[in-house]
Amino acid sequence: MSSEKTFRIALVGCGRISKNHFEAIDQIDGLELVAVCDADPERAAQAGAQWNVPHYSSYEKMLKESKADVVTIATPSGLHAEQGVAAAQAGKHVVMEKPMAISLTGADALVHACDKAGVQLFVVKQNRLNLPVQLLKRAVDRNRFGRIYMASCTVHWARPQEYYDQAPWRGTWEFDGGAFMNQASHYVDLIQWLMGPVESVMAKTATLARRIETEDSGVAILKFRSGALGAIQVTMLAYPRNLEGSITILGEKGSAKIGGTAVNKIEYWQFAEYDDDDKQVDAAETNPPNVYGLGHQGYYRNVLAVLRGEAKPDTDGRAGRKSLELILGIYESAKTGREVPLPLRAQV
Repeated sequence: MSSEKTFRIALVGCGRISKNHFEAIDQIDGLELVAVCDADPERAAQAGAQWNVPHYSSYEKMLKESKADVVTIATPSGLHAEQGVAAAQAGKHVVMEKPMAISLTGADALVHACDKAGVQLFVVKQNRLNLPVQLLKRAVDRNRFGRIYMASCTVHWARPQEYYDQAPWRGTWEFDGGAFMNQASHYVDLIQWLMGPVESVMAKTATLARRIETEDSGVAILKFRSGALGAIQVTMLAYPRNLEGSITILGEKGSAKIGGTAVNKIEYWQFAEYDDDDKQVDAAETNPPNVYGLGHQGYYRNVLAVLRGEAKPDTDGRAGRKSLELILGIYESAKTGREVPLPLRAQV
């Protein structure tokens, strides 16, 4: 029976975020890590030894030889679409770290390849699963705010030059994208997931202190289709460490702010009318060990439930594409100095 089936996972990209994936897979009955791959043979060998699975430095070889049902892709962003398409064509389900691609063409190719192969595409948006964020989403969905006037999102984090120097792909347009595309992409995703479609965006970005091609800081002003206004401010230059990752929503009958370093703490929660969710506010405070939060395990539980036919994906390829489109709109506005309407034309 499919409800008992164990799904075998191969992971490519044994860098900074892979630990969250390895630990989540390890803790869930029904998922089994069967292979790891990294372009750096030494790093692949280390991960293979740690988790006692075969390791590869050739992705093609791993796809061919490993008996995986699912491939998790945690490589540099610029490789995501191409590697995802290859996994789909090999008949594997795809778990994709954010962003799913760095162009809409790449994102669409990935969605179509998975559709054509009849495999699932999951895009990792683990912050949606933080309890404070879930409570905020429910408050929006239940219309507790009444008419929403404004939403703001702040990512004040610290990424020193050494972080970018650790790997040649970091901070490049071809393989990474900047602060919006990489570090803040979960926040861009959250604001449009909570607030609904964005009608237009205006943005300024800058490279103020890091020796990188892409931006280390930026500000975007959003107009939502609902009429509400929004702002996203992002920098990797907070001194001396990560300061804040927050979302605030202000409406006619409610105000709420989810803050902490990574939307993991309810800092303000006030509504005109009581709801039983209000009892959960104190309990909702989680203190994750780092800015990636604790959501990967919940994410993989959803992956398993979907593959067993028991649930719908929390974030599929089409949902992943929406936040990518908003990021690309932000970049387009910063480049042209103009207000950019959404949706974008596919070639942007």
